[in-house]
Amino acid sequence: MTEYAAQLGGPENAFARRGPAAPSPQIAFHPIIDLETATVVAVSAPPPAGRITDLESDVDRAILAAHATTQRETLLPLHVFLRARTLADDRAMDRLHQTLTSMGRRPGGVIISVSGLFGGMPPAEAGARFSRLRAIGYLTAIEQAADLPARFVAEVAPSVLTLDPELSRRAAGDARRAALVEALVSLGRRTGGHVLAPGVVDDDQLVKLRGLGVRLAQGPLLAPPDWRPGMPVTVRLGARETDRLGPRVTEFMLPATVMPDTATTDAVFSAFNAEPTTTSVVLVDAAQRPRYTVDRTRFLLKLAGAYGHALHAHKPAMRLADPPRPVPRTVPAIAALRAAGDNAERVYDDLVVVDEVGRCLGIARVGDLIRSLSEMERGTAS
Repeated sequence: MTEYAAQLGGPENAFARRGPAAPSPQIAFHPIIDLETATVVAVSAPPPAGRITDLESDVDRAILAAHATTQRETLLPLHVFLRARTLADDRAMDRLHQTLTSMGRRPGGVIISVSGLFGGMPPAEAGARFSRLRAIGYLTAIEQAADLPARFVAEVAPSVLTLDPELSRRAAGDARRAALVEALVSLGRRTGGHVLAPGVVDDDQLVKLRGLGVRLAQGPLLAPPDWRPGMPVTVRLGARETDRLGPRVTEFMLPATVMPDTATTDAVFSAFNAEPTTTSVVLVDAAQRPRYTVDRTRFLLKLAGAYGHALHAHKPAMRLADPPRPVPRTVPAIAALRAAGDNAERVYDDLVVVDEVGRCLGIARVGDLIRSLSEMERGTAS
C-alpha cells in the first residue's frame, strides 16, 4: 500500500491557520478527499443528527459553518446542506447569498447540497432552482443521487453526486449496487460532476469504490471525528493505473490566456496581437470555469475573410469560439492525448486543464504532449 498525506502539498496546507481557537462545537467538519491526488478539496459541514434549538434553519447552519471556516482562514470550497423546501424559499436563499457575499465567500467557493427533492416540489421547479444556483455561480450537489430519476440528475448536472452511505458501503460487495455506482460515475463524467462516497470505514471499501471510478470520499477511515480545517488526512491506496501511464498532464501545463465569457471579439483580437505565441484564449464564467475556447488560427482566419472584422469586431467573442476540451489535472498525459484524438477536426486544439470543481488552471498543447511522450518512448526503448 502507498500512503499519501493531504497535508503535504494539499491546498489545506497553504490556507489553514493552526491557531488554538477551535470552531464552534455546534459545527462538525468533514473533509472531502480527492482519491486521485489524496488531497482535501472541500470542507463539508453536514447538519446535526438531532434538532438544535438555536439553529432552526438550514440557512442558519450554513451561515454558521461559513463563519467558522472564515475564522480558520481556509479558502477551500465550503460544502453546505439545504433541504429542497429551503431551496424553494426565495427570502431564505437571498439571505444566504447576501450573508455569504458579505463574508467574502464567492459563489464559486460554495457547494450547495440539496436533499429531499420532489418532496412537495415538482421536478420542473426543482430544475429551475438548480439553474438559478448555477447562474449565480454556486456549485451544486444532490444527496442520495441514486434515488432520483437519472433523467433529472442529467438535466440539473450537479457538480457532486452523493451516494447514500448504505449504497456506498454495500457497493463494495454487491454486484448490482456496484453497477448502480458505476452508472452514476459514468453519468457524472458526461455532465461534469463527480461521485462522492460518504461513510468509508475500511481500506477494502475504499479500494473497491475507487475501482468503480468514485473520485471523492469521506468517512471515519479518512479523518478523525474531531477533524478541523488544516488538520492532515492520510489515504492509503494500492497501485494505480495512472502510475503506469506516465506523468500527469499538469507537468505539461502552461498558463492560459483567460478572459470573461462576455469578452468582445476586439478584446480577443488584441490579446492575440499582444502575444504572438498565444495559441488560444479561454473564456470563463464568474466561477473561472471554462465555457469556450478561441483557437488562434480559426479566429484570425474568420476575421481575415470578407467583411470579417466589420461583422464580428464589437460582438461577443463566443460567436467565433468552440466548446472547451477540459481535462482534469490528475489525468495522465497519455490519457489527455487520447482525449484530444476524440475529435478529428480539433485534434490539435489546446486542452484546458481544470481542477476538481472545474475551474481553469491552464492549458496543455497537444503538440507538447506528443513530443514529450515520444521522447519518453524513445528513452524507454533505448
